[in-house]
Amino acid sequence: MNKQLADLLRLLELERLEINLFRGESRDIGSPQVFGGQVLGQALRAACETVEDREVHSLHAYFLRRGDFTAPIVYEVDRSRDGKSFTSRRVVAIQHGEQIFHLAASFQIAEEGPDHQIPMPDVAPPEESPDLTAEVRKHLSRMPAERRRFWSLERPFEFRSVEAVEAGEPRPGVRNLWFRLIDRCPDDQVVHRCLLAYMSDYHLLETATLPHGLSYRSGEVTLASIDHAMWFHRPVRVDDWLLYALISPSSSGSRGLAFGRIFDRSGRLVASTAQEGLMRTRN
Repeated sequence: MNKQLADLLRLLELERLEINLFRGESRDIGSPQVFGGQVLGQALRAACETVEDREVHSLHAYFLRRGDFTAPIVYEVDRSRDGKSFTSRRVVAIQHGEQIFHLAASFQIAEEGPDHQIPMPDVAPPEESPDLTAEVRKHLSRMPAERRRFWSLERPFEFRSVEAVEAGEPRPGVRNLWFRLIDRCPDDQVVHRCLLAYMSDYHLLETATLPHGLSYRSGEVTLASIDHAMWFHRPVRVDDWLLYALISPSSSGSRGLAFGRIFDRSGRLVASTAQEGLMRTRN
């Protein structure tokens, strides 16, 4: 297995401290604080460790404080309800004695019912879309040090951008990205859904900068997640190509809002996301 992927999987393997108490390691991915996707994926994994025979179908989370990537994070799970069909969990992430993150997640037994979805956007396939990291690295010399370090590190997944996005050119807040892990991972839906939560935090909020021609990579704007919501519609594999169809309907009050729909290669809608975050321009 690819060593970066093996490390990411270890990151999602929490240490159980007590029945409802878990501890997760942190990683430096080149950002000044813990990556929000890490906390999201680990908190979801902690909730999943307290649920049997049911799969997560939705989560809603708030980022309260910046996390410290040099220290572990403790996750406390509250077993709010175990019903006949649905199970609810609340998770509080704690670091240095303070709450840094809240998550509420809902789980459901497998049930049959009406099934419909919107169609997948008609876009170029991943084989015809350029590798996003390779394209961004062509401009490393013009980035501030903090962004240069972020884009220089190797990761266990790849993104391919359907549309070319040029800094300084305002355009509609719509974007399509293909992404996948660069190696196979275990056939476990808990693992795949936690990995999807982790990866869903990439590029989502950046969509809100497009109508303004602002470049996060060049340091023109500060972005920070405030909340993150996710709905899991159908089984998913993150080691196969997935399309992230992104749209930003609004930004105001130094906050940007973005929605995402995630489709698999066959066109099935596997998940949806929503995020609001701080979007503050720098002088």
